Amino acid sequence: MADHFKNLLAGNSKWSSFSNLVFFLSLLLALSFSDLRLASGAKWDGVMVSRADSQALHAIKNGLVDFKGVLRSWNDTGAGACAGWTGIKCAGGEVIAIQLPFKGLGGRISDRIGELQSLRRISLHDNALVGAIPATIGFLPNLRGLYLFNNRLSGSLPPSISICPLLQTVDVSGNQLAGAIPPNLANSTRLYRLNLSFNSFSGSIPVSLSLSSSLYFLALQHNNLSASLPDSWSSAAKLKSITLDHNSLSGKIPTSLTRLVFLEELDLSHNKFEGSIDEIGSLLSLVKMNVEKNNLDGSIPESIQRLQNLSVLNLSNNRFSGGIPPIIGNITSLNSLDLSENNLTGEIPLSLSNLPNLTSLDLSYNNLSGAVPPLLSKKFNSTSFAGNIQLCGYAPSAPCPSPAPTPPPQPKRHRRHKLSTKDIILIASGALLLVLLILCCVLLCCLLGKKTKSSKGGGAPPSTSKAAAAPGAAAAEGEGGDGGGKLVHFDGPFVFTANDLLCATAEIMGKSSYGTAYKATLEDENQVAVKRLREKITKPQKEFELEASNLGKIRHPNILALRAFYLGPKGEKLLVYDYMPNGSLASFLHARGPESTVPWPTRMNIAIGITRGLCYLHTEANHIHGNLTATNVLLDENTDPKIADVGLSRLMTSAATANVVATAGSMGYRAPELSKLKNATDKTDVFSLGVIVLELLTGKSPSEAKDGLDLPQWVASIVKEEWTNEVFDVELMRDASSSVGDELLNTLKLALHCVDPSPAARPEALQVLQKLEEIKAESDVAAADVVKSE
Repeated sequence: MADHFKNLLAGNSKWSSFSNLVFFLSLLLALSFSDLRLASGAKWDGVMVSRADSQALHAIKNGLVDFKGVLRSWNDTGAGACAGWTGIKCAGGEVIAIQLPFKGLGGRISDRIGELQSLRRISLHDNALVGAIPATIGFLPNLRGLYLFNNRLSGSLPPSISICPLLQTVDVSGNQLAGAIPPNLANSTRLYRLNLSFNSFSGSIPVSLSLSSSLYFLALQHNNLSASLPDSWSSAAKLKSITLDHNSLSGKIPTSLTRLVFLEELDLSHNKFEGSIDEIGSLLSLVKMNVEKNNLDGSIPESIQRLQNLSVLNLSNNRFSGGIPPIIGNITSLNSLDLSENNLTGEIPLSLSNLPNLTSLDLSYNNLSGAVPPLLSKKFNSTSFAGNIQLCGYAPSAPCPSPAPTPPPQPKRHRRHKLSTKDIILIASGALLLVLLILCCVLLCCLLGKKTKSSKGGGAPPSTSKAAAAPGAAAAEGEGGDGGGKLVHFDGPFVFTANDLLCATAEIMGKSSYGTAYKATLEDENQVAVKRLREKITKPQKEFELEASNLGKIRHPNILALRAFYLGPKGEKLLVYDYMPNGSLASFLHARGPESTVPWPTRMNIAIGITRGLCYLHTEANHIHGNLTATNVLLDENTDPKIADVGLSRLMTSAATANVVATAGSMGYRAPELSKLKNATDKTDVFSLGVIVLELLTGKSPSEAKDGLDLPQWVASIVKEEWTNEVFDVELMRDASSSVGDELLNTLKLALHCVDPSPAARPEALQVLQKLEEIKAESDVAAADVVKSE
């Protein structure tokens, strides 16, 4: 095309004038950019970017540090920015969006970003940006969304942001911002999401936030906010989520806050609030309420029964008194109830046994008394009731006293008969004969029992059926009974003795660096999973027993619960867990037939469940897993994930733990820094989580290296070549709608963030969970919109 126009220039005198030449060269430049657009596949309306926007973009690029070379396309005069520059979107020759998340960018945001007057969206989240947020952002009249979360920005939040009249979303969470929250931040009548969490903001919460009629989500948790809350929340009637936890807020919970009928989540935990919660019965849409670790007092109000959508209720670490209202048993949606560390008295209501969805219960460290309802004592660990001195029936160490027998009514005697000497002798002789008869029966039973045991010990040869010998059976041979070992129960649906366990039939499910896993079928046909630990790799018995007892207290819907452990007389050690019928996630994904498919919603729910479990381990249980793989994620009958092998490293010697870390590396789940650190951290767990999410997205096993690249490296190489769709499992792409496609892409970006080679650049497990739930929620909304439009 260029040669053709050169010939025209040479052969036609009308192009001789200088002005015409300039015009023609401009046309040629525009056509070149058109060719560039066609080559890159980017959408462009054919209008070149304005000179002002071009200069502003160059200034922005100069302020950034491009570690990964993602801004290589920003390499011309700027006129073609709308045609193919990475992360730039335009309309009518003006820049309307800068979208560069997860690009590993450092440096600062230039003040000249305020010159892009048509800019609607700034998305620079999940990078390593430093410095202050430019005040010039407040001069963008068309700005709708500001996404700067998960960077290293410092300074204060510019008050000028409140000037933006069309602002809808501000998310600057996960930075190092400080100072006061601008008092007029919620001036925009369209602001519906504000997230300033995980920073160092101080001072009080501005009244303007409680007066906003447009806000849906308000997240200010993990800051240094203080003072009392404004009592003017009635105007913020659309609020669905308020999270203010981990601050220093004080005073009473405002009455107006308890009148928000659309509020679904209220988290005021870890503050200094005081007073009662008598008004919470008006929060009819509430799903999650957490006021843990405050100074609240009074009784738990009866009006709580009106909260029929409530799933999580945490009132722990306060000063609540009185009894537990029996009407809590009417809230059938309740999944988690924590009333621990208060001053509650009276008996535990029997109605709590009727909650069908209750999976987590903690009533410990109160002043409760009486017997624990039998169904609750069977379903929950004894730690759920510990610290209540007058409570009984929840553990062998806290039995309830047997009721005194009621003497039979004595008939009225009108006359008293005196026994003769003969009568006394006859009665005494009869009693003596009865005692001798009982002793003979006892001795006879003992003799028969010994004969039976000896016949069993020298009986027929072992069975050659398909079931293998029970784990630990050989070790108990010749010892009799339970082999002289020690069985420690925690809780669970089944009750069994050591002899039941050792005599169970078992099938080997798999072997690992820790030992061998069995499916054990008890005599009553109930099934449990038993892991027999390898000899000489565990800690000494006293230390082992202490650590195992601590592991038995861990309870979460996405953690495989340790139900019991057995210490044999010859040093053998068995761990007993719930049996998971669907096996491991690895076999679920990679060992199924071609006709069996795993749809994306199932995979997404598995990813969220694993992340919830890991988040609990990191934030609540203070545990590092250290060996998180798809093999160590088990699936129950509903395909809900359970993280297995939690805390096993605490039972092992340091040499055994190092061997497990090395094995994880050979399987493709080990973070690169473990080759030097040797000890796992929360960030190495997040790396392993990211690999599992990539496994769910691609359908490929991390143990299968491709062209010398591990799974994260292979995915990154494909994405770098802009063949992103080639990454996803063919099953997922076959019937993927546009909303599912966006969900896949956003989840892929998050997974790549988790497997970043730099530990500091990886998010926390809690941030991963929040992002996954946000991705799923956005996809659900998009899918609902499509259905409505049809």
